[in-house]
Amino acid sequence: MAPKTTPPVLSPRALNRATLDRQLLLRPAPLTAEQAVHHLVGLQAQNTKPPYYALAARLDGFRPEDLSGLMESRRVARIVSLRSTVHTHTRRDAVALRRLVQDGAVDRELRMFREGLDGVDLDRLTALATSYVEERPRTPKELREHLLREWPDADPQSLGIAARCLLLMVQVTPRGLWRSSGQVALTTADAWFGEQDDARAGIDETVLRYLAAFGPASVKDAQTWCGLTRLRAAFERLRPGLLAFRDENGTELFDLPEAPRPDEETPAPPRFLPEFDNLLLSHADRTRVVPAAHRGRTWTGNQAHSVFLLDGFLAGLWRLEEGKERTIMTIEAFTRLTRAQRAELTAEAERTLRLMAPYDIPYEIVFTERTG
Repeated sequence: MAPKTTPPVLSPRALNRATLDRQLLLRPAPLTAEQAVHHLVGLQAQNTKPPYYALAARLDGFRPEDLSGLMESRRVARIVSLRSTVHTHTRRDAVALRRLVQDGAVDRELRMFREGLDGVDLDRLTALATSYVEERPRTPKELREHLLREWPDADPQSLGIAARCLLLMVQVTPRGLWRSSGQVALTTADAWFGEQDDARAGIDETVLRYLAAFGPASVKDAQTWCGLTRLRAAFERLRPGLLAFRDENGTELFDLPEAPRPDEETPAPPRFLPEFDNLLLSHADRTRVVPAAHRGRTWTGNQAHSVFLLDGFLAGLWRLEEGKERTIMTIEAFTRLTRAQRAELTAEAERTLRLMAPYDIPYEIVFTERTG
């Protein structure tokens, strides 16, 4: 029997560069918006603008109209999926991935609100909600009020959550369109896309796609990303075709043999990422991107901030104030910036603003520091 070999150890910088490469953040990627949404297995879309800024940071020549056009043509859509949060997915992933994660975070969310559904027949709720939103798209408030007529003693929020969990509902346009977004209105995936087959993404296929976009990664990382548990069995099935590594803490990591793992000294240009970007949410151990000193600094309460990367790692926050006469981009660094770092950040900020700010309004870039 051949001696058991010890898996190679990947440093935080090596993990950082590998992940940035998969995330299309080392260099502008020559992909279409639809190809990028597919490769990244969706874009976090709790708010309407983040998917646009996520693609602006990653794609060569991206224009916001590219993603809006895909939404209007129903090639991508906003739907509750991974971690029971809203994502922008391609048409196929919107349905297949949602069905895959139904037994995970989505059903856990439903159980959290079960007390407010005492006496509610969930099968009847599903039927009533389906016919109501397929008649025409409905706002969450309209849907809750409709269901309350059937169950007046139920908790309104619980009724809305139950419908969201039990039905495959998409947020219809104009919600999510660039600079013309409206309020949330919902209909079923069948009504929006046309009747769907029973496709459900396979666990093994989804793990491989996760590694292609976020690897190298551990079993716990993958579970954090999708909201499913007990993925160890899938990784063990796939192990013969994967490479094994360890991080500096001894955690086993898996990766695709053909996936890029750049040298840890590969340059990583500054990047401006939106709030809730999946780069920051898709690993149990986030130190590959978030230095320990900055842990917890991307949130205030339950509100996430937009962030920027320097040398591949979280280095500060940014925000836009879009007025009628001027757009102001404020860059708030966690540490004192060198002159070279300011110049790099300014260049990337200008690139971002040329893509995303209104064409006829001047912009200003302001630097501040928050080192405490």
